[in-house]
Amino acid sequence: MNPSSTTATLVVRHQVHPQHEQRYETWLHQTIEAASQFPGHLGVDVGRERHGDVLDFTSVLRFDEMQHLQLWLESSARQWLVSQARPWLQDGDNTEIQLGKDFWFAPREADQAPARWKQVVVSFLVILPLSLLVPALWRPVFGVAPWLAGYLMSNLLITLSIVVLVVYLFMPLATRALNPWLSTDTP
Repeated sequence: MNPSSTTATLVVRHQVHPQHEQRYETWLHQTIEAASQFPGHLGVDVGRERHGDVLDFTSVLRFDEMQHLQLWLESSARQWLVSQARPWLQDGDNTEIQLGKDFWFAPREADQAPARWKQVVVSFLVILPLSLLVPALWRPVFGVAPWLAGYLMSNLLITLSIVVLVVYLFMPLATRALNPWLSTDTP
């Protein structure tokens, strides 16, 4: 696959001094708004955790391709915003780039990834309802356009619909909603 056509995800980790929490939240809102104006922007998820006297913010920004992510990373707007926040950060501006659509679970560290069984449960809860609903939604279309109702074409359309809904809508929503459970240490 051509790397320029692969979804690109930027993970930004900031450790914020507690006395700057409100300033950082305002700054974060401005940064999200600025990023959303760039071509190919697909959305942002933000996780917040408190570890002692430090607030950990993990922002996951998704772009439709690496080239568009690179435009944001190298933009004067982002450079200026980062320079504004630098005094509030304990450990600087830590960024990581992930390529591909499989970056649903955004662990803080490799050893802190959600347990595999939790990933299976979330995936099952997202995919099962869609597997039951999407074919029913396509049925009227197949009745009107019989050439789409063939075995190969109907399965292609149903599978494509489910994959797109999972990757772009339901999995990000589910992981955000279930983040407290996903990030607990239960085996």
